[in-house]
Amino acid sequence: MAKTRRAFSAEFKLKVVMEYLTGQKRRVEILREYELSDSTLERWYKQFQERAPQVFAGGVDWDPGEEKQIAELERIIGRLTVELEAAKKASKRLKSQ
Repeated sequence: MAKTRRAFSAEFKLKVVMEYLTGQKRRVEILREYELSDSTLERWYKQFQERAPQVFAGGVDWDPGEEKQIAELERIIGRLTVELEAAKKASKRLKSQ
């Protein structure tokens, strides 16, 4: 039987890493309790260490894909605004006739 991969939320990962960092639980206790491999906990810990400074950096990291999506949504909003204005004008003309 093939093993299925479990998905963990960011909140869960943070909880586990903080338990490890604060010494609330020993590493082996965390691995047993949450049924994690040592490499998984190590990966989460390294990710936390790498990304933690960004919390205090004050800036927001933008994904280029997000910028592209924002531009597309702004374009759509502009088009819909023009269409709405045209529909309002047409509606007024029809009512006046």
